[in-house]
Amino acid sequence: MDIPDGDLVRLARDGDPAAFRLLVERHGPMARARAARLCPQPDDADDAVQDAFLQAFIALDRLRDPDRFAGWLGGIVANVCRAQRHRAPLTLLGDWPENLHPASVENLPSAEDLDRADVLSRAVAGLPPGQRQAVTQYYYADQPAGQVGATPGAAKASLHKARRRLREYITAHRPDLIPAVSRRIPMTAVRIAHAGPWPGRTPDGKMAIDHGVLVIFADDAGHRALPVRLPRHDARFWVLLTRQEDRGEERLDDQREETTGRLLRAAGVTLTGVTVTELGPGVIATRIAVAGPDGTRPVTASLADGLTLAVIAGAPLAVDAPVMDRLARPVTGPDLLSQFRRQETPPGDSRQRFEPRNMAFTDGLDYWRLGGTFLRQGTGFDYSVTTGDGRAILAAAGPEPAGFASLAQDIFADDYRGRTVSFRGELRTTQEDGRAGLVLRVTSPRRSMPPPEASSGPGEDPAARIASATGTGVWTQYEVTAQVPADASLIRFGVFLEGGGQLELRHPRLTPLPPGGQ
Repeated sequence: MDIPDGDLVRLARDGDPAAFRLLVERHGPMARARAARLCPQPDDADDAVQDAFLQAFIALDRLRDPDRFAGWLGGIVANVCRAQRHRAPLTLLGDWPENLHPASVENLPSAEDLDRADVLSRAVAGLPPGQRQAVTQYYYADQPAGQVGATPGAAKASLHKARRRLREYITAHRPDLIPAVSRRIPMTAVRIAHAGPWPGRTPDGKMAIDHGVLVIFADDAGHRALPVRLPRHDARFWVLLTRQEDRGEERLDDQREETTGRLLRAAGVTLTGVTVTELGPGVIATRIAVAGPDGTRPVTASLADGLTLAVIAGAPLAVDAPVMDRLARPVTGPDLLSQFRRQETPPGDSRQRFEPRNMAFTDGLDYWRLGGTFLRQGTGFDYSVTTGDGRAILAAAGPEPAGFASLAQDIFADDYRGRTVSFRGELRTTQEDGRAGLVLRVTSPRRSMPPPEASSGPGEDPAARIASATGTGVWTQYEVTAQVPADASLIRFGVFLEGGGQLELRHPRLTPLPPGGQ
């Protein structure tokens, strides 16, 4: 049975990070759908969702009825969307202390002990037979690892998988039972190796920040780098680090940053560290260690505000180790930035076309475009695309990438109006849950359809027709069809990938069906 929202809110107020993460996972789709409807620009929806969850986390103690978290969050999303063009003031609120877990008295099992044992028994019962047997023999019957499995190595593998499943079960169903010490997250020291406009300079040589700011954290000891994207309304952080000739229209017309530094020093406050953390899937924030006359307290702030204060105060930076381990990339050469330059596909002929081009990928990715929500969620580098041997390969950078990616072409619909079009292609993938395949989308200006970027996934886009691929690992032909109305303006065709792994495409074809054909 799922934990009610009210209980999760109370646990989060007590400092339980797993509880708030569950709230983000549970209400993220609702928040994203609401933001897509209310934001003036669809591209701003994901930024609004992240801002809304951060505001909700900071203001949890002001929620009068914890059971009404969903409605309260919806109101925050609406307010963020309405005020999206205006930068909110820096808000700092101290975090709450960790839970204190009761211990047994005189070695007798307490009610809490019995509760934990009952939850653990249910979790063990849900394990696969082999893992359940390994846990029972090793932990309950005290059998050595050599007798649990065919070999000690097999036993260790089974026990490792079982412990991971048990931890996931308890985190999802009873995060209040996780010991407080286990919630102390290790951190990785980093430095800001790069901060600049995303994607870079405009054709006339000026810096452009229409799509936000790219920040790269370097883990020199671990030879890793982590890229993150700041929304465009947080561009002031980049301005702090740039030379005046590179700032273009973005100048520090006031002295707010300098004033902030003077106020901190006058109050006897020292920032002893700023840590990049994750409140929930796709919700990145910073945890600021503030040392004052009464001791050191952790403070939660937005990513841009935390980094800005770190630069002003010269505070050391770190990233929570789980975030670093999941999203960072190894650095193998002297050029740190080479693998993080935005993966824009070559534009080829930038004019709109009336027929498909480069369908055999002989010219690389000319006329094809890499897109999707991953460019706004997460780091913006969760997917990549390459070509070779007449095929395109759309691949995820890790097992849990943010958002989804698409590789597609857009053409004018003039020659296809009033007909049914078919998009075929051979696909090869290891995805087994239908989160990869062909996509065909017809846009009509008179029909009320959200842009594709406003959807959380291809399957959520009402204007898209998809053919999901099965993870057989062999080349298989798929087909998807769509009716092109008389007022249609554009046709988009291509492939999509949502989740880990990769998808290969070869022999794509877009053709109109004969009259009466399906």
